[in-house]
Amino acid sequence: MAQHRHAQPSALRRFLDGQSSAGLVLMGAAALALVIANSPLGPSYQALLHTYVGPLSLGHWINDGLMAAFFLLVGLEIKREALDGQLSTWSRRILPGVAAAGGMAVPALVFLSFNSGATANGWAIPAATDIAFALGVISLLGKRVPASLRVFLTALAIIDDLGAVIIIALFYTAGISLPDLAGAAVVVAILVGMNRFGVRRLTPYLLLGIVLWALVLRSGVHATLAGVILALTIPLQTTPGRPDAQNPSPLHRLEHALHLPVGFLIVPIFGLANAGVPFLGLPAEALAAPVTLGVGLGLLIGKVVGVFGFSMLVIRLGLADMPAYAGRLQMLGTALLCGIGFTMSLFITLLAFPGDPILQAEAKIGILGGSFLSGLLGYGLLRIAPQDWPATTSR
Repeated sequence: MAQHRHAQPSALRRFLDGQSSAGLVLMGAAALALVIANSPLGPSYQALLHTYVGPLSLGHWINDGLMAAFFLLVGLEIKREALDGQLSTWSRRILPGVAAAGGMAVPALVFLSFNSGATANGWAIPAATDIAFALGVISLLGKRVPASLRVFLTALAIIDDLGAVIIIALFYTAGISLPDLAGAAVVVAILVGMNRFGVRRLTPYLLLGIVLWALVLRSGVHATLAGVILALTIPLQTTPGRPDAQNPSPLHRLEHALHLPVGFLIVPIFGLANAGVPFLGLPAEALAAPVTLGVGLGLLIGKVVGVFGFSMLVIRLGLADMPAYAGRLQMLGTALLCGIGFTMSLFITLLAFPGDPILQAEAKIGILGGSFLSGLLGYGLLRIAPQDWPATTSR
């Protein structure tokens, strides 16, 4: 009797499914944070985040410590996709790369059209796309969204994350401590040397990564960037002389190990700690403040104009092809989903307006409002967009 064999899901499919589920968990964490912040538990919630555990408050341990693991995963994904994935060739990079560039530049311009002076420092807040949230919305649509659009959105968000990392490094770095920065450079040199000399065990990299994190934290550069730097030194090559199927590279092993804790624990904890905006204590003017409008409209309008407009431009010029089985309405719906800027936008808010709870609250209102409307409109458009599937597909 013939045996029925199930094809194993691809690594990309497992990645997309995991990110989609993590996005749904993040939605729940954000909703819970809003409920707590606007309930009698609100003061206790804020007091807990400001409680010191050792040298840092609990909020700083979450934002500077736990989120270093998130940035480590981001760095691993960027390196893997650039060297051995969806971004490994220029033909694959052009469409999501140009779309990501438009999706960062136009929202920043929208924000700056409402803000000048001190508040202009928040220009990068609406420039980021939350891949977990966006894929979580797409997962609710099932097969109505072609797989090519999910791949396009994933590649765009990874390039977007790279842009956000560069922005944080260049524009949101405090005063520099040269001795600590020099120490961090020495650690990076050791990590690169380990890679070059074929060290394939993860433990030495992770131990030195902790030292790197501490030095970067003390140097004035944001500590989470240590995660990205560490990721770029993790080897993608497998151990020579062993079959690839039973010999995943250190990068693949670490990426696989981080996906569940980052997606289902670390990012939701970050959302729970930072999405709680006490609306009841804010003046009504906060809803129409320049920061609120700049962030909200940057996400809702700037993102869709940048992503969809730049995508259509390169497709019209013949520099890239439309994703397979996707139409203009589906591209427009996907561009709307890029306006969900939750995790990275919240993170940049803390860097843009340190120690200013009013501006932080206004930015968070813009993030939540712009992200909610972008997600709702993107979901609705993708749900009604005509499907362009072939009559038969090979499996």
